[in-house]
Amino acid sequence: MKKILAFVLIATLAFSMAACATSSGTMEIYFLNFKPEIAEVYDKIAADYEKETGVKVRVVTAASGTYETTLKSEIAKKDAPTIFQINGPVGFQEWKDYCADLKNTKLYSYLSDKSLAITEGDGVYGIPYVVEGYGIIYNNAIMEKYFALSDKAVNISSAEEIRNFETLKAVVEDMTAKKDVLGIEGVFASTSLNQGEQWRWQTHLANLPFYYEFKENKNYCNTVLAGLAANEIEFKYANNFKNIFDLYIENSCTPKNLLGSKSVNDSMAEFALGKVAMVQNGNWAWSQIAGTEGNVVKAEDIKFLPIYIGMPGEENQGLCIGTENYFAINSKVSKEKQEASIAFLEWLFSSEKGKSYVKNELGFIAPFNTFEENEKPTDPLAKEVLAWMEKDGVTSVAWTFAAFPSEEFKNYFGDALLEYTQDSKTWDDVVNVVKDSWKSEKAK
Repeated sequence: MKKILAFVLIATLAFSMAACATSSGTMEIYFLNFKPEIAEVYDKIAADYEKETGVKVRVVTAASGTYETTLKSEIAKKDAPTIFQINGPVGFQEWKDYCADLKNTKLYSYLSDKSLAITEGDGVYGIPYVVEGYGIIYNNAIMEKYFALSDKAVNISSAEEIRNFETLKAVVEDMTAKKDVLGIEGVFASTSLNQGEQWRWQTHLANLPFYYEFKENKNYCNTVLAGLAANEIEFKYANNFKNIFDLYIENSCTPKNLLGSKSVNDSMAEFALGKVAMVQNGNWAWSQIAGTEGNVVKAEDIKFLPIYIGMPGEENQGLCIGTENYFAINSKVSKEKQEASIAFLEWLFSSEKGKSYVKNELGFIAPFNTFEENEKPTDPLAKEVLAWMEKDGVTSVAWTFAAFPSEEFKNYFGDALLEYTQDSKTWDDVVNVVKDSWKSEKAK
């Protein structure tokens, strides 16, 4: 009896020790989340992942506006975040000593457009997980009506054949000449230049010439860092900016001297009501279009064109696509924790359950090729952003406006554009305002 009891005790002890070993050996990774509004979703994701894999994901969410401060505090701790977020190339410069190289991961291989990743040398250190894009939104129903005209002046048969500024200009000007036949008031919606409504021009449109200017600076690995380093600018492609801006204001539904009274809402309503064929904006504009009372534009007719400005090789240019949200893996934690952290992100963006969370609860336009058609966002502009990212031989235009020196710089730029439309400033005046205000704002 004593032998049996001793055996039972030994077996019980061995089982307990094994259980303790299993418990203490459970892998735990730590994700420091940037977005408070989706913290509860990440908690659910972490619970499902642990249930499926046994790996515990500890999610900590920084309070709004405190992420950098929280990261600085947490990264210094013994139990530091294994997954954290960096704010683009600028954030990478701050945190590069903590960013593991992700070049050989499946996560990087999943990217539809690898030019969006944060790189340095041969390494890949930041993976974008949600993107937005902007360009020229067009109503394909109106475009098809134009291309069906027997007397059209341009020898192409669809908007998809518009691949450069020269063709865009020819189509737009011919459509303006035929606007009564097409039943529109102008080709482009109003170029909103009211105070506080100029961001589509002094930020988003201005992105194009500076992207090309800073791209030529080979001392930096991306256009944002080149821009941040520039105390002065040449505004080398000012006339290319003028090309597209003039096309907008000369072929609009609103006379150019009245554009100072127009808002973005006015512009989007003009498009939604079928008064115009085109409008420059981003994928976020779908809710404005769909929500406009009397909207006549069908979802299947809403398409994107890149913003062409007359640059060599722009036939291979895509939309302006970017993000401020990149995942990084802490290079200072153990290799096991790094690998477990990468595996979690790969699961989130490639497994059926993970992708369901991404689409339905996180609401991301995820830039990964792992999503089937029925797993992607359903709004037409988000679908267009993804389609452009996946086109072979097309390079997206980086969000270089992150390097602009200040809000004041952008306001000076926007106000100068307004005065140009009112004929109180020449184009040379505008160029001088942009160059001088960049220099003075940088000096501050």
